[in-house]
Amino acid sequence: MSAAVLLRPDFNADELRQLARASRDAGQSRRLLALAVIHDGGRRSEAARVGAVGLQTVRDWVLAFNAEGPAGLVDGKAPGQRPKLDDAQRRALAEAVEQGPDPERDGVVRWRRKDLAAQGPGGVAPHPFPRQPGRDHGRARAAEARLCQDVGATPTLRAGSGGAAGVQKRSCPPRWTRSEPR
Repeated sequence: MSAAVLLRPDFNADELRQLARASRDAGQSRRLLALAVIHDGGRRSEAARVGAVGLQTVRDWVLAFNAEGPAGLVDGKAPGQRPKLDDAQRRALAEAVEQGPDPERDGVVRWRRKDLAAQGPGGVAPHPFPRQPGRDHGRARAAEARLCQDVGATPTLRAGSGGAAGVQKRSCPPRWTRSEPR
């Protein structure tokens, strides 16, 4: 077996406990308390029990603590998937959606996700990945998320339009009816 990685000496167990008490991140507090057990001379297995993790995870915590101090024990935000569109493409998409489609040029009178994904209006570059069934391009999702949320499938009728509102309403029978008493 290799030798245990030693903790940095500029913090003692009491300081680690105080940092854990002051921390607003529960994960960081748990890690600091586990490292305080090691500073007190406890075994790594006991620190793993305090932190509710395995020995390898305790070793990873020690390495992170030695490299960055208490800040190294904070849960970082995962990087996530990179954006499908860069800033210039987003601006071009926003401008194209704001201007609306030209029926002669684009062949549609209203943008749909499908149209935006297929044409790339306003000079938006084609998607860098091949199209996969069941998935839209990033520009279509971006357009829907930012600009097209208020577009409905059917126009709403105003209250003062006379009998036109009654034409659009449908009378649907109830899904269930009460049984006749026996």
